[in-house]
Amino acid sequence: MTMGKIIFYEERNFQGRSYETSSDCADMSSHLSRCHSCRVESGCFMVYDRTNFMGNQYFVRRGEYSDYQRMGMSDCIRSCRMIPMHRGQFRIRIYEREDFGGQMHECMEDCDSIMDRYRMSDCMSCHVMDGHWLMYEQPQFRGRMMYLRPGEYRSFREMGYGGMRFMSMRRIMDSC
Repeated sequence: MTMGKIIFYEERNFQGRSYETSSDCADMSSHLSRCHSCRVESGCFMVYDRTNFMGNQYFVRRGEYSDYQRMGMSDCIRSCRMIPMHRGQFRIRIYEREDFGGQMHECMEDCDSIMDRYRMSDCMSCHVMDGHWLMYEQPQFRGRMMYLRPGEYRSFREMGYGGMRFMSMRRIMDSC
């Protein structure tokens, strides 16, 4: 299995001190005073503007990200999570209400509009059975996002996403 590799830089445009990792980092401040740009050499990562994988998050794959503000971050990058490669089937169950209530739909492929495909005006909980997924606040995979790995997510509100409505979702494929 190939591990990912990401390099973080204190300043925009890959300037200043750097920190390289191939794993999760819950608090970048133990390595850099701030983080304003990054370069992904391999793999996929989620970067967050708060410590402990909280706050706004952004999906990054191989490439250069010269300015954290262009990613939609309100503050500098403060933590990151490595997304393991997944080969095989993808399965997620989405629910209209918290605690797996209301309508339920099982998906195995990307969905560019939950409202159009399933006639669900809201998605408030889910169960990821297989694979890694991104949920987006707007149709067509736009807007703020949330990374989901296998597990049960009983309440997006309790996870800090109370003001967001998730309107599309996409599998994180091994093409990172």
